Amino acid sequence: MDNIGRLRDFVQSFTQLVEQVGSDEAGIFTHGKALLSELIAHDDWLPHAFAQPSSESYRQYLLYCDPLERFSVVSFVWTPGQTTPIHDHTVWGMVGVLRGAERCEEYELETETSGLRASGSHELPVGSVDLVSPDIGDIHRVSNALAEGVSVSIHAYGANIGAVRRHIYDLDTGIKKPFISGYSNKVMPNIWDHLGHLE
Repeated sequence: MDNIGRLRDFVQSFTQLVEQVGSDEAGIFTHGKALLSELIAHDDWLPHAFAQPSSESYRQYLLYCDPLERFSVVSFVWTPGQTTPIHDHTVWGMVGVLRGAERCEEYELETETSGLRASGSHELPVGSVDLVSPDIGDIHRVSNALAEGVSVSIHAYGANIGAVRRHIYDLDTGIKKPFISGYSNKVMPNIWDHLGHLE
């Protein structure tokens, strides 16, 4: 995968978007979704190291974080059967499927019982983009929808998501526990080497 310039173009365009619309979530979703859709329309840019699965758990690789932590870009990599816990984000997020397919199960908190209620589920094929936020729905569980094969998705979040204090929910009781996801990698791809594609 030698077309890393696509990620650089996305980061630059998204930085300009954030500078223009600030915290306007509707503006982020409208224009950011188009940018993410364009990025995942091409599967020739994600470096191999950031698409590697693990038999232990799904992987969450940081691809870029804005210097002011206004947004981050992450690749998620899943083998069959791997799933997240039920969790929230506390910030806006966009999920674009680059390879394979993902399944999203959505939940809502019941105000009367304080438990969780399943509110829907859907499958995301290659090229699709899903949206989450505290305003439009923020609690879900995500898994690889393929019985065989690895799935890879590219996520953009309105913060340095690996450092955000979020919550995992118990399905039966709705009790939430704090967690910070961190990342699976210690280094990020070099998107600034304009000559890298010539090597």
